[in-house]
Amino acid sequence: MINYVRSHVGAKLFLSYLAIILVGLVVLATASQFALPSSFERHMLRMMVDPGFVPGGPAWGMMGGQSPGIELRRQLFVDYRAGFNDALMVAGAVALLAALGLSVMLSRGITGQVQAMSAAAERVAAGHYQERVKVTGRDELSQLAARFNEMARRLEDVESMRRSLIADVSHELRTPLAAIQGSMEGLVDGVLPASAETYDQIHAEARRLNRLVDDLQELSRVEAKAFEIQRQPLEAGSLIDQAIRRLMPESTASGIHLTAEPSGGLPLLLGDEDRLLQVLSNLTSNALHYTSRGGRVTLAARRVGQEVLFSVRDSGEGIAPEHLQNVFDRFYRIDRSRSRQAGGGSGIGLTIARALVEAHGGRIWAESDGKGCGSVFTFALPIQA
Repeated sequence: MINYVRSHVGAKLFLSYLAIILVGLVVLATASQFALPSSFERHMLRMMVDPGFVPGGPAWGMMGGQSPGIELRRQLFVDYRAGFNDALMVAGAVALLAALGLSVMLSRGITGQVQAMSAAAERVAAGHYQERVKVTGRDELSQLAARFNEMARRLEDVESMRRSLIADVSHELRTPLAAIQGSMEGLVDGVLPASAETYDQIHAEARRLNRLVDDLQELSRVEAKAFEIQRQPLEAGSLIDQAIRRLMPESTASGIHLTAEPSGGLPLLLGDEDRLLQVLSNLTSNALHYTSRGGRVTLAARRVGQEVLFSVRDSGEGIAPEHLQNVFDRFYRIDRSRSRQAGGGSGIGLTIARALVEAHGGRIWAESDGKGCGSVFTFALPIQA
């Protein structure tokens, strides 16, 4: 019962009203007991000193010598009722003040959180996303306060991500633009020769800039979930074979062995073939970039419980443990000194891969034993009927 009261505003309001009523009744009864005797004595004293009701007095003769007992009882009742009414008025006033005081005290505890959340909401609307409200108890208002704090925290995270994204995009755009601008200035000043090699360098930077813009557009779509998943039955082995064929020219040019482990006997999956192939291609391309010539990249698929796990294993540089949780963040690079021109990529491919896997109801993660030990990128998709 105590836990129920603590966790429900309705129960608190009911008990508050009940407490106010009980306090009013108790105060009324107590005040009546204190006020009634004095009022009664006052009216009895007036009757005793009134000569009209003393035997042998003026009223006695007017009634023809008859006993005034009936008249005395009637007047006694009238005066007693008047005394009780006086006592009731005093007790009622005291009970009203006590009930008002208790109502104010109890209502403050209920409305205080609402006012605090209202004030905090105004500050959050003004851009102060660090605002939080104090959570006390387990009732509906406390749960609302906790959810308000969670909302403010997420807004703060989104604002931080927005600022970080602007800074990262500015940095990524500045690199190819600076190279293009430098080359053009060199051509104008006659420092660089107007040769095919110079024009090829400028064209390469323009292509990199165009790929970065395409990656940003794709990232915007997948993070906003502004795309449709065209689900159809898929074979895991077929996806791996397509990824191998797509990236074989790149692996051959880099001198890296790109192979696949046998994956027969796996159940069919329901998913978007193009999107899942994009995930595999991003992971495989990333593995090729961080694997030295003569290394190996292996793709595999296996069933674990009610999931099919796709893995891309490489014998490349490996990942330090402190970086494993961040490799899927946009523009995150393990080696900050490694530029996009040096094969570091735009830092967006893994972020897009994570968004696409999660859109299929799956999960993705990275594993590595450390620097120089290679790495494994795995994503799991649920088996659906």
